[in-house]
Amino acid sequence: MAFARMLLKRLLWVIPVAFGVVTITFFTARVFNGDPAELYAPPEATAELLAMIRHDMGLDDPLPVQFVRYLGNLLHGDLGKSFSTGNSVAADLSNRLPATLELGMLGLLMAIACGLPLGVIAAVRRERWPDFLIRCVTLTGMAIPQFWIGLMLLFIFFVNLKWLPGPVGRLPLGIDPPPTVTGFMLIDTLVAGEPAKFWQALRALVLPTLTLAMCTLAPIARVTRSAMVEALQSDYVRTAYAMGHSNRVVWFRYCLRNALLPIITLIGGIIGFIFGGAVLIEAIFGWPGVGQYALQAIEQSDFAALQGFVIYASLLYVLAFLAVDILYLFVDPRMRT
Repeated sequence: MAFARMLLKRLLWVIPVAFGVVTITFFTARVFNGDPAELYAPPEATAELLAMIRHDMGLDDPLPVQFVRYLGNLLHGDLGKSFSTGNSVAADLSNRLPATLELGMLGLLMAIACGLPLGVIAAVRRERWPDFLIRCVTLTGMAIPQFWIGLMLLFIFFVNLKWLPGPVGRLPLGIDPPPTVTGFMLIDTLVAGEPAKFWQALRALVLPTLTLAMCTLAPIARVTRSAMVEALQSDYVRTAYAMGHSNRVVWFRYCLRNALLPIITLIGGIIGFIFGGAVLIEAIFGWPGVGQYALQAIEQSDFAALQGFVIYASLLYVLAFLAVDILYLFVDPRMRT
């Protein structure tokens, strides 16, 4: 019952959070962005033509009227129609989401697979050369902007060495994508029985995945080290050693498990950042995901697309931290009371 109440309470919090995000985004986009009617009118357009375009877009009504209409459409699952693509925002997001998920899952798995062991090694070798080396690497990774890492990887592996493709998206130019089954390019190429395209899609994923992993493994390693250092100084660790347990058992069965709570919290935030669309990384590599979609919406003053993206991203963060709360119950039995 306690678990059900906690879950229901978290789900109910989604409503005011979503309403607040929708309200702030709606009015901010219209107050600070330009007039989208000017983007679709010819340079010599008259005032009458601009007024007609605004009327077709529904922008000639007062802002409160536009807001109430938008809320009514949201209750029916309608995120609006994108001014720039001419499609519904929901369709645009669903078409671009698989690209972001494919990149995000690979980058997150790589970051966790590298960040957790590095943090553990730095903690158990505290104040020795492995610790200093790992701390130097993680501090550098947190200090360097992600766009700089992506540009340097492109400069080295695409411009100079020519080992990997450039910022051309999910497949090189001139190669037709396979029939869409799942939306994940690696899976769809295998389902279509096209190993050559699978290899091309995998090569296109290397640089953006590596950039995303390098940007996220640094905080994972740092938090893992801090939590492990605190756990290693606990009384139950000394008791475990006194009972004759080996280092491996103490490090991974006792210390790492008790250090997981801050790590899970951090990973929850990273999931929201990645699957919400790593805007800079997708822009650098021409990746057709939701992050690039949001960037194009900002550049073109596409209110509907921008609002749809923000709603999607905010709900994603809420669900990510809801999953974190649920994982707490399994990792730490004390949370169940």
